[in-house]
Amino acid sequence: MDIRGISGGRLRIDLDAIIRNHRLVAERVAPAAVGAVVKADAYGLGAIAVVEALRDAGCRLFFVAHLGEALDLRGVLPVDARLVVLNGLPPGAEALCAGADVTPVLNSPEQAQRWADAAQAAGRRLPAILQVDSGMGRLGVAAADLAPLAADTKFRSMIELVMVMSHLACADTPDHPANAAQLACFETAAALFPGVPRALANSGGAFLPAGFHTDIVRAGIALYGGAPNRSAPNPMWPVVALDARVIQIRTIAAGGGVGYGLSHRCERDSRIATIGAGYADGLPRSLGNRGAAWFGGVRLPIVGRVSMDSITIDVTALPAGAIGPGDWVELIGPHQPVDALADDAGTISYEMLTGLGARYDRTYLPASTRDRAVAA
Repeated sequence: MDIRGISGGRLRIDLDAIIRNHRLVAERVAPAAVGAVVKADAYGLGAIAVVEALRDAGCRLFFVAHLGEALDLRGVLPVDARLVVLNGLPPGAEALCAGADVTPVLNSPEQAQRWADAAQAAGRRLPAILQVDSGMGRLGVAAADLAPLAADTKFRSMIELVMVMSHLACADTPDHPANAAQLACFETAAALFPGVPRALANSGGAFLPAGFHTDIVRAGIALYGGAPNRSAPNPMWPVVALDARVIQIRTIAAGGGVGYGLSHRCERDSRIATIGAGYADGLPRSLGNRGAAWFGGVRLPIVGRVSMDSITIDVTALPAGAIGPGDWVELIGPHQPVDALADDAGTISYEMLTGLGARYDRTYLPASTRDRAVAA
């Protein structure tokens, strides 16, 4: 039985837009190369489909967070593609990583030592990326440990260092003084490893001055249509469209309550539509009495609390009969980009995308059919 088309919501993912966004970042940061961050199932949008599209468009550098994610993707990538594990490896996973031709990020002297031991056991040099903590205080080798590592004979002989990287804490705030401080710290650290390609910028960093771009940029949220920073108009192509189906419409008399806790009271006789998606589908409870859906260019406020499987919206602003059961309302789309919905929820686009649930009907719009699919 084909169950598509009977769910409470539909999610459309434009792979062509992802490719365009990759190219837009590449043009912005040239001559630096651009790798694709596809961790967390490509920010919730489906890593296999996204990686295959980027692979076919020529991308050969991909970043995930965990080794398990890398192992899931290795089979869809050609041998000349590099697959990088940002969080590094847990103790004991080195042989598995080396055998799968996956490149770990070394975030501590201990990770570096274990990887050098693995290379020695394998009888060959193994590639790795060294991350330095340039001021974010999260992952990376501390500044005091870099010089001893650079002088370590075993490290130099057994590890093929293919990149030195760090991560900007405030790249989405271009004027933040931490950006310049981190760049200076990173340049000092990278100088201990001459000739090794450098990578500092994430999506926000790609829109900082050229000095931040170094040799390699890691594009994440920008690929998926999110704003690289919030101080300027979003230059990225929209990737995601999310609609929810109307289940029922009922009239609530003035003074009547709606939803759990009756947190909304109707100030007038109101037509309330219940739509078939809720917090189990990645729509946060914080949208209750704050966010909105759209229909026919009209904003329809969310009223009452978000439930597990449903949300109630006030459709009184529409003419009677204009909307009914089975119709679709827009949650993410032309009238409400993902960043706008995230703002209403008091969160960020990253969390909105990675939280999208598994119950939606998912449709991928490939480049070859994009114009036709949009027209339909």
